[in-house]
Amino acid sequence: MVGIVGYGAYIPRYRIAVEEIAKVWGADAPSYKRGLQLWEKSVPAPDQDTITMSVEAGKNALKRAGIDGSILGAVYIGSESHPYAVKPSGTVVAEALGACPECRCADFEFACKAGTEAMTCAMSQVAAGNVEYALGIGADTSQGAPGDALEYSASAGAAAFVMGTANLIAECHHTYSYMHDVPDFWRREHEFYPQHGSRFTGEPAYFAQTFGCANGLMKKAGMKPEDFAYAIFHQPNGKFPMRAGLKLGFTKEQIEPGWLTPRLGNTYSGASPIGLTSTLDIAKPGDMIMVVSYGSGAGSDGFVFKVTERIDEVRDMVKHTVWYLDENKVFLDYGSYAKFRGKIRKND
Repeated sequence: MVGIVGYGAYIPRYRIAVEEIAKVWGADAPSYKRGLQLWEKSVPAPDQDTITMSVEAGKNALKRAGIDGSILGAVYIGSESHPYAVKPSGTVVAEALGACPECRCADFEFACKAGTEAMTCAMSQVAAGNVEYALGIGADTSQGAPGDALEYSASAGAAAFVMGTANLIAECHHTYSYMHDVPDFWRREHEFYPQHGSRFTGEPAYFAQTFGCANGLMKKAGMKPEDFAYAIFHQPNGKFPMRAGLKLGFTKEQIEPGWLTPRLGNTYSGASPIGLTSTLDIAKPGDMIMVVSYGSGAGSDGFVFKVTERIDEVRDMVKHTVWYLDENKVFLDYGSYAKFRGKIRKND
């Protein structure tokens, strides 16, 4: 049985409130809060990026796994905001975590489901017997153009998972993937901000892939919504994952532990993985958890995990995800936020 040996998350401490963005652009903040259920979002500091956040999340995962980075056989990072167009993030992260030179390493891209692709490949390497332990990471410092709807949600965060076969905290019983060519969201080479198809991103993109993956996964597993303790969905805003889960037959109580977007924003490749870390922080042995990611372009990855007795031994070894989410926060004004995110630059 392959599964999760250790997990960890990282969220920057800086935040910006929806009202602060809305007042600059003359937008209706209550409509974003009510309609899309967004209250605030995380903002990376000027010296933070996908690599630095991946290192922090990776350290937390290794600590819970109880292993040293030197025995990692593979490190895979999924992101759509890798700092370099040509130069891997993975080599920097792997070396920072102490991985040996023989470690397999690669960066993944598939919009917001790149993180779950990294997790899938990490598990596959372990299942194939190629490595003993593999690290799969989803991390992003996502961007939204000034005044665009994406600016209210695009945020930053990372989640990391050590995969193995021994001392599991969550067994992976089933995986499933579902995809179609749907041009709902894209960013061309040399463009700083992505473009999107507005309302087109909903029914034919997010919901079609999410429902296709979730229903296919449950059919494969022979399970129904009531068989799960928790369900986590990709979170481009607060409204979509809750609507998707309820329509699939899950309850609000099953969804809420991993439903972080209202206070976090959309961490893209880190969204559903961070939701999983938050859920594992409260899960009990025997709990069944379903995870369904989503990435524009478009596709979804699904997992069925069963929590083991070991969760009680490791969950408190490092700070819980909600600590990063709710504690030690510093709120920014729009000017500071714009400077942090490179929306304004000094003339040299």
